[in-house]
Amino acid sequence: MKQLRLKAIAKFIKKEDCVADIGCDHAYLAIYLKENNLCQFVLASDIHEKALENARQNILHKKLDIPTILSDGVQNIRQEKLNTLVISGMGTSTILHIVKEVNRNFIQKIIVQSNNDLSLLRKNMPKFGYYLEDELVVYEKGHYYVIGNYTRQKRKRKRSQIEFGLFKKENKAYYHFLQEQMQSILKKLESKNVLKKLKLYYKIFLLQKYL
Repeated sequence: MKQLRLKAIAKFIKKEDCVADIGCDHAYLAIYLKENNLCQFVLASDIHEKALENARQNILHKKLDIPTILSDGVQNIRQEKLNTLVISGMGTSTILHIVKEVNRNFIQKIIVQSNNDLSLLRKNMPKFGYYLEDELVVYEKGHYYVIGNYTRQKRKRKRSQIEFGLFKKENKAYYHFLQEQMQSILKKLESKNVLKKLKLYYKIFLLQKYL
């Protein structure tokens, strides 16, 4: 169980929230929220029956009352009973596909942890009515996890924030994450043509504001 990642996600959840964990896998997050009384209501959902059965067994083992729903994204979920979604451990294209089907009249907050294309995620979430309010980065078992809290509160982000996120000096994991990003960009410079190099140099320019 990825405790640091779960706790980072849980920091964005409030007592009054009614939560659906989309793509719950083993339901570790839902169990963590329920055991610690961190929200008003939580359900666990997954597209795969086998994953959902594992979730049910884990919930049963803990003797908790957590509904489970087999669903492709939010298709089988009654969103009017919720105000918060967690979509974690998927790629950006899958996440955006799910968010496209979200009912903005009910869902006021979406907590997202994407495995790739973070700048694309930040750029496109506002198209569906959700705006980046806050971000956390945690480092666990050799991986950096960037968790974004998106709400219905409209706000405009700078180009550098869309590209590299909301940097906080007190978050050491974020600083090291950005350093790793810089090293990745520098390596790419060695094998790119002139036009692509110019784009990479611009990224370096934006990133240097943080480092």
